[in-house]
Amino acid sequence: MSTGTHGPAGDGTRAVRAGLPDPVTYEPPLPGPVFAAHYHLPGEPTGPYTYGRDSNPTWTLLERAVGELEAPGEPVETVCFASGMAALSAVLFSQLKAGDTVVMPSDGYQALPLAYERLRAYGVTVRTAPTADDAQLSLLQGARLLWIESPSNPGLDVCDIQRLADAAHRAGALVAVDNTLATPLGQRPLRLGADFSVASDTKGTTGHGDLLLGHVTCRDPALAEEVRRWRKVVGAIPGPMEAWLAHRSLATIQLRADRQCANALAIARALAERGEVSGLRYPGLPGDPSYPLASRQMRRYGGIVSFVLPDRAYAERFLGALTLVDDATSFGSVRSSAERRGRWGGDAVPEGFIRFSAGVEDEEDLVADVLRALETVARA
Repeated sequence: MSTGTHGPAGDGTRAVRAGLPDPVTYEPPLPGPVFAAHYHLPGEPTGPYTYGRDSNPTWTLLERAVGELEAPGEPVETVCFASGMAALSAVLFSQLKAGDTVVMPSDGYQALPLAYERLRAYGVTVRTAPTADDAQLSLLQGARLLWIESPSNPGLDVCDIQRLADAAHRAGALVAVDNTLATPLGQRPLRLGADFSVASDTKGTTGHGDLLLGHVTCRDPALAEEVRRWRKVVGAIPGPMEAWLAHRSLATIQLRADRQCANALAIARALAERGEVSGLRYPGLPGDPSYPLASRQMRRYGGIVSFVLPDRAYAERFLGALTLVDDATSFGSVRSSAERRGRWGGDAVPEGFIRFSAGVEDEEDLVADVLRALETVARA
């Protein structure tokens, strides 16, 4: 359980202290990873650490840290997983049974349809609607769970989380928010009424592109226990090294987020001046359809920009001309990346659709690289 950093603390202060144990003389501030399949366990199994699939001291510190970022100063419980999809699946499959109805986004993360397929096979009714305009409101009657993804990936639409959560609760449904793109520094779903805040920590939360991880944070201990039990059943546990690396990485989340957001905004502004660019989206760009709502709901707008180039070949030449940006999937790393999302076939986007993840490079260098690549393609 997390109760947050004592006293007033900004995001950066909280991030560097989150989840650290009480100081012990001659011991490191953040103990190294604990590798253990079993623990000494005489007598009845009443202690906190009994078996490696159930608990690990390294997870405990990470879960405490994430909870302090998700809901500073509030009692919450966090459960960490081996990946974002493991965290997502734990909420869906711990809460839904045959005959239940779940409301999901029709424009969310590319792997969501795989979850829909499994849910339907188990007798769960899946209703879908777009993120924009709070379209999921019309589907809540009789639902057991509402799943929100805001901003949506990759389209960057935003919905009114508090409005949807209030309506869902009145209809008797639980609410889960995929907060991967925003991270806890950009948006706090539990304070907006969500029952579950879920994220792939592979992305911006840990931010180095070197591990897979996910988490679920809840205020309700009973819901957290159901999610934790699902983790035990399927064994979707994080490795100790991944958990330790994630906790180490949290210390710089505010520094990374601020630079990534500033770079994303600068790139969006530069792209807005280009005639070959259409469909430009960034929630922090004044004039973006999501800006008015995002500015009320989000504390930071994230490091992702999406836009459309004329066609597939044009987009691929642009990606090939970049020198500071990796052509790679995923997002949120300290190193900028971009990809043509249509290559995966799972997103309803044009062939020239680009998802750009701003890293922490110098703003001037990154913008110059993007503009130079566009000029190179335009001259070809």
